[in-house]
Amino acid sequence: MITPLIIATQTVVNEQDVVTPFEQALLVGLVFVIMFGLGAGLTPRDFKLALKRPYGLIIGFVTQFGIMPVLAYLLIITFLFQLEPEYALPVAIGALLMGAVPAGTTSNIFTYFSKGNLALSVIMTTNSTLWAILMTPLALAIFGSLLFTQESEFQIPVVNIVVTLATLLIPVVAGMILRRYSANIGAFMELLGGFFGLFFIVFLMATWVPRNWALLTSTPWQTYMVAIGLGLFGIFIAYFLARAIRLHPANARTIGLETGIQNGPLAIAIVLLTFANDPNIGLILIVPALYSLFIVIVSTFVTIWFRRADTAEEQKIPILL
Repeated sequence: MITPLIIATQTVVNEQDVVTPFEQALLVGLVFVIMFGLGAGLTPRDFKLALKRPYGLIIGFVTQFGIMPVLAYLLIITFLFQLEPEYALPVAIGALLMGAVPAGTTSNIFTYFSKGNLALSVIMTTNSTLWAILMTPLALAIFGSLLFTQESEFQIPVVNIVVTLATLLIPVVAGMILRRYSANIGAFMELLGGFFGLFFIVFLMATWVPRNWALLTSTPWQTYMVAIGLGLFGIFIAYFLARAIRLHPANARTIGLETGIQNGPLAIAIVLLTFANDPNIGLILIVPALYSLFIVIVSTFVTIWFRRADTAEEQKIPILL
C-alpha cells in the first residue's frame, strides 16, 4: 500500500514538470557554457604541475569515484528504500547518478574562501570531469546492478549516458584548445563559465523553488536525507581521510570540498538528455535538483567552519601537492 505522502508527491511530479521545457533548454545551454569554461581554465603549465605532483590527483580520484558512489548507494538503501518501490526506485536512479558524476565548478569557489589549495582544486575538477566518461557509467553499472534486478522495470541506460557524457565533454576539450591558442579569450571564457555556475544556483533559488514549492513540501524526509547527506557526508569523509594520511590541512579542505561538491547541473543535463521520454523523469530529477539547491547551503556552513583554521600554524607546514 502506498502511503498518502507518496501519492501526493507522485501527483505533484506528474502534474507539473520538475523543469519546464524552457528551463530544460536553458539548463542544457548553461551546462555547455560551464563545461567550456572549465576547459578554458586549463593551461599546459597546469598539466605539468599535476604530473610532477600527482599525489593529490590520485587521492582526489579515489575519493571522488570511490567514496561518492558508495555513499550514494548506502544512503539509498538506508533511507530511500524505506519508501514504496513505485517512488523509491526512480528517485534512486537520480540519487545514484548524483553520486557518480564528477566534481562541480563551484567547488573551486568554496575552496578559495575556505583557504584551500585553489590550483589543486581546479586541476582536480577537470581531472574528475575527463575521467567521468569512464568512471560515471562504471559506477552506475556496478551499483545499479545491486539496486535494480534484471526483471525490474527501472533500469539505468548506461550506454545512453556514455553518449551524453561524451557529448557534454566536447565543450571541455574545445575550451582547452581555445586556451592553448588564445589565452585572453580562454581566460574570459573561464570567468564566464564560473559566472554561469553561480547563475544556475541563483536561478534555482529564484524561480525553481517558488514554482515547485508544493513538490518540496510533499517530498518525504528520506529523500532530503539522501540529497543533503550526499554532499555533507562526502565532504567530511574525504576531509578526515585526507587528514588521517597527514595531508596538509589546506589540501585536506580542498579534497573534502572537491569530493562532496558534485556537478549538479551536469547530473540534471544527463537526466534531461537521457530520460527525456521516461514518464518517471520528474522523480528521477528530484535528488539532483534538491542536491543542487542544498549543497550551496551545506558548503557555506562548511566553509565557515574551515575558515576557523589556524592558518598561521599551517604556514609552518610545507604544501607538497
